This record gives sequence, C-alpha cells and structure tokens, in this order.
Amino acid sequence: MPTRAERTGSPDVSPILAAATTPSHQRPARAASRSASSLRRLWSGIWRLWFFAVVLVAWWVLSADSTSTFFPPLRNIVGRLYDLWIAGDARTNAWSSLQHFAIGYALAGLFGVGVGALLWKFARVGRAVSPVLYFVYVIPTAALLPAIMAIMGIGGSMQITIIVLAAVWPTMLNTLDGMRGIDPIKLDTARVMHMSALRTVRTVVLPGAMPQIMAGLRHSLQIGVIMMVVSELVASESGIGFFILEAQQRFAITDMWTGIIILALIGSVLTFLFVAVERVVLAWYIGARAVEKKG
Repeated sequence: MPTRAERTGSPDVSPILAAATTPSHQRPARAASRSASSLRRLWSGIWRLWFFAVVLVAWWVLSADSTSTFFPPLRNIVGRLYDLWIAGDARTNAWSSLQHFAIGYALAGLFGVGVGALLWKFARVGRAVSPVLYFVYVIPTAALLPAIMAIMGIGGSMQITIIVLAAVWPTMLNTLDGMRGIDPIKLDTARVMHMSALRTVRTVVLPGAMPQIMAGLRHSLQIGVIMMVVSELVASESGIGFFILEAQQRFAITDMWTGIIILALIGSVLTFLFVAVERVVLAWYIGARAVEKKG
C-alpha cells in the first residue's frame, strides 16, 4: 500500500527541518535581527554627531584664552548659562516663548490642515481663491508686524498671531497639494463601495496625503520658531528674543550668548521630537519606501 507521502505526491519533511521552521524557533532570530537593526541605528545616530562634537571641542579650546568682548570663552558662557537659565530665573523667558510657540504652532497646524482640506473638497472655490492665497503667501510676515502691533498692541496675543500667520502656509499648501495628488482610482473605489465622505477622508485621503502634510508641519515648525523670536525682538516684554536683545543693549555679551545657545537647544529638541513623531506616524510609508529601494 502506498504511503501517505506517495499518495499526496509530496516527500516526507524531515522532523528536524520542521521543528526548525516553527514560529517558536524563529523568534530568537527575529529578536536578534531587531537588536542588530537597533544597534545600527544607534551607531548611525552617534556617527552623525561627530562633526558637532568636533566643533564644540574646537570652540572650547580656541576660545579658552579669548579676551574679546564679543567672543568670550565658551567656558564662561556655559557657567553663565547655568547661573541664569538653570539656577536663576531667566528660564521664565523660555517658558514664555514655549507657551506662545505651542499655542501658535497648534493653531497653525489645525488651520492649515483644515483649510487645505476644505480647498481640496471644494475645488472650484480653491481655484477661485488660489491667486489671493498666493498673493498673501509671498508677503513676508515680518512686514506685517507694524500693522499687527497697531491693531493688537504688544502682548502674547500679538506674538501668537504672528506665529500663526507665518506657520500656517506651509501646512495648508502641502495639505492641498497632497490631497490633490491622491490617486483618482482610490477615490472612485471608495465611491463604488458607498463609503461616506468622512470615512473616505479618514481612510483614503489623509493616509495618502500624510507624507506631504508632515513635510508641511515640519516646515511650519521651523518658521514658527523663527517668528517666535522675531516677535519677541520687535515687541515683547518677555521671552528668549527679548532676553537676547535686552542683554545686547546692556552690553552683557556673555548673557546674550547664553540666550542664543538656549534658543539653539530648544530648536534642536523640537526638531528631534518632531522627527520621532513623524517616524511613528509615517512608519508604513517609510517601510514601503525601504522595500521599494531594496527592490
């Protein structure tokens, strides 16, 4: 009588090979692969910081014996930074700046995505208002500062308004372009499946446009930080920009440098946090691009 393997036309599988291919035996290999990938990313991140470390060491060494009023030793700047921003009360300026930035950036993101989606949904309206939008877009927001100050006065509301007016454009335009680039076949498929407009936007439009939306939000982040400082330099009674300008006017150059360094640190931390969030939100997109490159 023929064996089971002969009846099915498939050879017997070795028990050892079968055991080796079971999921329980694959887990250690996958864990090792993930660990190796994490180590590679960690080493890549460390390697990218080498030039920054070289610049920092060179600045420390070359400025050690500096007697220039405008370029004090980095050692003195670091010591003064600790006294003012960590042990002292200058950190209240940082909190003031971050508060205005957080509110302004959040409003710019919400308005940018919302208005961009509306302009995409109502295409005729979008085409009608596009010339006006691009006309306003090319006006530097800093040029509007005198008008906004005359209307709103000096204070937190004015600073938030400046941040919103400057940061809303990259997000709005990228949202509009991203939604316009959605494959029409996907929209037709959603329509054939009788998906509601809200579900179509949530499951088809937003995922497809998300890479460009995140790119717009990143650009808005940079513009928001810039305008946060500009508004504080021109008209403010608190904030990092106010601290830097006030220190310069007092001819406290070391204090001025501490404000500049704090501003650079805040901008870097905000950028790193955004990149981390972006990698989580666009994990599927990053994975698809990696597969395409391998292919």
